[in-house]
Amino acid sequence: MRWTLKPSVDEHKVQHLVDALAVDRSIAHLLVQRGIETFEEAKAFFRPKIEDLHHPFLMKDMDKAVERIERALATNERILVYGDYDVDGTTSVALMATYLETKTDQIATYIPDRFEEGYGVSYKGIDYAIDNDFTLIVALDCGVKAVDKVQYAKDKGVDFIICDHHRPGDKLPQAVAVLDPKRADCTYPFKELCGCGVGFKLIHALGHNQGESLKDFLPYLDLVATAIGADIVPIVGENRILAYHGVRVMNASPRPGFQALIKNIKKTTLTIADVVFVIAPRINAAGRMKHGNYAVSLLKESNITQAELVAQEIESFNTTRRALDQNITKEALAQIEELNETECSSTVVYDSSWNKGVIGIVASRLIEIYYRPTLVFTKSGDLLTASARSVRGFDVYEALQNCSKYIEQFGGHKYAAGLSIKEQNFRAFKQAFENEVDKTLALHLRTPELLIDAEIQLSAVTPKFYRILKQFAPFGPQNMAPVFMTSDVVDTGYAKCVGEEDKHLKISVAQHNGEPINGIGFGLGDKLPYVANKSTFSIAYAIDENQWNGRISLQLKLKDIKQ
Repeated sequence: MRWTLKPSVDEHKVQHLVDALAVDRSIAHLLVQRGIETFEEAKAFFRPKIEDLHHPFLMKDMDKAVERIERALATNERILVYGDYDVDGTTSVALMATYLETKTDQIATYIPDRFEEGYGVSYKGIDYAIDNDFTLIVALDCGVKAVDKVQYAKDKGVDFIICDHHRPGDKLPQAVAVLDPKRADCTYPFKELCGCGVGFKLIHALGHNQGESLKDFLPYLDLVATAIGADIVPIVGENRILAYHGVRVMNASPRPGFQALIKNIKKTTLTIADVVFVIAPRINAAGRMKHGNYAVSLLKESNITQAELVAQEIESFNTTRRALDQNITKEALAQIEELNETECSSTVVYDSSWNKGVIGIVASRLIEIYYRPTLVFTKSGDLLTASARSVRGFDVYEALQNCSKYIEQFGGHKYAAGLSIKEQNFRAFKQAFENEVDKTLALHLRTPELLIDAEIQLSAVTPKFYRILKQFAPFGPQNMAPVFMTSDVVDTGYAKCVGEEDKHLKISVAQHNGEPINGIGFGLGDKLPYVANKSTFSIAYAIDENQWNGRISLQLKLKDIKQ
């Protein structure tokens, strides 16, 4: 792993914040790195205000969307709330349906089946609306590219309102309204909302017209925060405000569905990391293993007893999912070995029996072992379908575009994509993709990079320092938890390997005969020889709390160790 210290910042700006905020220089340095240079910007960063959200009617087509829903409510039309099967989609559907159900009883939800219908708006979903007398579909986290399908619905007398956050194609669907801040003609000030965030904007606009205040919408923000964390959108601007208040809602008065999912988490305060690593995988497991309807039912449930029953089912899906992705990962690794492809520039593996719901997870796991662009294929009907994942700095979407003559269809973005090909084209595509990656993936991008915010002394790691660092949360893209490095540390004699197959490393380190501090390095068991011989070494780490037997102490969450 290569360590990269982030570029230095303007020391005059750092000193200005030191004086204005009365904080340590290292804190001011971290703030300037994040583009925060004034007292007012720091105040907005540390205390995000719900009132600072942009007015929803700044979004293109918002007036049309609100007018159409208000007309549907006035005439008692049936409205179908439609969303994708992932976390962003199911939270969006739960949010929109729950809100609209406070206005009418003519609401139903629809989540496409991952295996039968695939991603996004489907003809089957539209036919369901037609057969059941729905005259309006509100599509969330999908639809901005569904030109033909929206036209099909329109021809059958069904209107569409689209709430999406993906980049549109050359042509927009003929919907009543297309709410998408990434539209070229949309001047909405914040472009990085997730699908649930766009849905929140729509219910806020509807409520605004009926005299409801922003505070009336706070209970919905736990859903928005969950979508923000799971969809890995930048946690800056409006996303920071929404995530900050959403996590507070989740801690103060979580909805029954979240209560049921998190009751076994032994933590006093939930963070966005708990959303990403505990809540989101379970919500996703419903759509991966069974059906996204389970997730919507859980998130809409108002009775805790019923929520716990649904949560138990989802937990069993997640257990099955975990076993499946572990087994498929082992099979994929064996395939790479058997085909002598350990030294390739890319990973492209295929087995017709692999479960379509987990191949994206498997692709991510393979990157942890072979750090290179990865595609995992399985059989889906008459075609082979794959999930693609990339490494930092490499545009897998562009690489697929350059291999498009072998591809039936594909979509996605720089670091993740999905595609379908004919089985007879698999070998030719695999070779073409390998050639493309080999030609375009720069040598320095073939090694994982660890970005380091600052080099500090161990003596700087104090409870006060950590208390301020915690206020940098919620963490996520463009506001990651700070990573520090410290040189010339020594083990105090505590170092040992722990966990299954001695995979993890526990150490206690000190610098310049100072106070020792404990550290845990997950997956760093092989670094034990670096620290056990009493010589000095360097560590890269985040700062964390360890809760044990009712006591809370600071610890280093080790990222890497170098001699």
